[in-house]
Amino acid sequence: MERRKVLRLFLVSSVAAVIAPKLTFGQIPVYKNLDFSSLDFGADFKWGVATAAYQIEGAHNLDGKSASIWDTFSHEKGTIKTGENGDVACDFYHSFEQDLDLLKSLNMTVFRFSIAWSRILPNGVGAPNQKGIDFYHRVIDACLERGLEPWLTLYHWDLPQVLQDQGGWMNRASVSWFSEYVEFISKTYGDKVKNWMVFNEPSAFTALGYLIGYHAPGLKGFRHYLPTVHHVCLCQAEGGRIIRKNVINANIGTTFSCSHVDVFKSEKRDGKSAKRWDVLLNRLFIEPALGMGYPTASFPILRKLEKYILPGDLEKLKFDFDFIGVQNYTREVVKKMGIIPIMKGLEVSPKKRNVNEITDMGWEVYPEGIYQIIKQFAAYPNVKKVFVTENGCAFPDEIIDGKVNDTKRIDYYQRYLKQVLRAKEEGVNIGGYFSWTLLDNFEWSEGYKPRFGLVYVDFKTQKRTIKNSGYWFKDFLEKR
Repeated sequence: MERRKVLRLFLVSSVAAVIAPKLTFGQIPVYKNLDFSSLDFGADFKWGVATAAYQIEGAHNLDGKSASIWDTFSHEKGTIKTGENGDVACDFYHSFEQDLDLLKSLNMTVFRFSIAWSRILPNGVGAPNQKGIDFYHRVIDACLERGLEPWLTLYHWDLPQVLQDQGGWMNRASVSWFSEYVEFISKTYGDKVKNWMVFNEPSAFTALGYLIGYHAPGLKGFRHYLPTVHHVCLCQAEGGRIIRKNVINANIGTTFSCSHVDVFKSEKRDGKSAKRWDVLLNRLFIEPALGMGYPTASFPILRKLEKYILPGDLEKLKFDFDFIGVQNYTREVVKKMGIIPIMKGLEVSPKKRNVNEITDMGWEVYPEGIYQIIKQFAAYPNVKKVFVTENGCAFPDEIIDGKVNDTKRIDYYQRYLKQVLRAKEEGVNIGGYFSWTLLDNFEWSEGYKPRFGLVYVDFKTQKRTIKNSGYWFKDFLEKR
């Protein structure tokens, strides 16, 4: 969610729209010229929300859970802008039934969530924690009881600290650690869960955590980053193979943070930098999975990955995913910048481009970007189906007279959904759309200030208030 902002730091270090008139019915803004409905996406189209364990669960040290890298990192001085941590977060651990009731009330049908590895295997490998196992059984059962499909993400950035102490993803042993974890999770929940995602945004957690140190575990430099990239790519495919083996009729995917890349002035001047940017943001992890290898021709520094590639590895990078999850929030605009070695390019921020619509994360509101990136990923011959597994926005929210009238968020969703439908109508096999996110939550290194939720959370009292954007989705999906 804060990935666009921090990926700018990654790349530097590694190297007004017209709003339509509104009518208001009750507290729900409705656009007079909204010329599509949820029915236009098709009867089988999935609608839901995406969440992440560390961002919502809390209960950071309860019932046998050990520390994750985010438990450790968020308690280090200066790592979180607001000085906060995810110890309590949204207290989903104790409030999940209430929260799933809220989700159901919005007419959504999918709940995407992640497993906290250290809640299940406190030592990273070895003996499981029964209380952690039981918790996710309760969450999954609560979904099924409400007619919600559980979509499970195996890894959403919270590696057990005990494994990080042994090198984390830099260590080749991470392939066996992850394989053992996936074996256990898929066998434990595979009779109830049929929709699986291996990783959430590998380009983000590898670069931010192991190259620039902005995210957990806070490491910097290519000596940390390059082995991490290769081992994560190996795990991405191996995780898929393990699920395929253990879960009957599994629908298996993995998700990528991605943004369309535009040149600032001209293709001739800025094109090479834009291509390198595209490699790091969009191509680095999907192309190995598709059997295309690493995109070294477009970004030669990646040839240094050869140091970590063992015989047989390139074949092991491949897995035939049933779907690819694309996660888009904005676009990137890149110019040539010769003083920066390696990258020789620099993202031009929305403010410097005099963009009028910018979210609380500093990201440009650019609806066409989601259309462009869907088309880019769907163009790969071996991509069978695309899901939008995250899309959303953070704006300043406040409760006034018991309501949150977040008109900018409603506008954002309507315009982005229009572009998703555009791609679908042009023949892209798009299976669903998951909003980021259900609840305002702990937004990684940004703390609790950015609010992405359809539901407002008072973090002092844990009181939930559905925002007007949530009510808008309820209305939008009503006919289904």
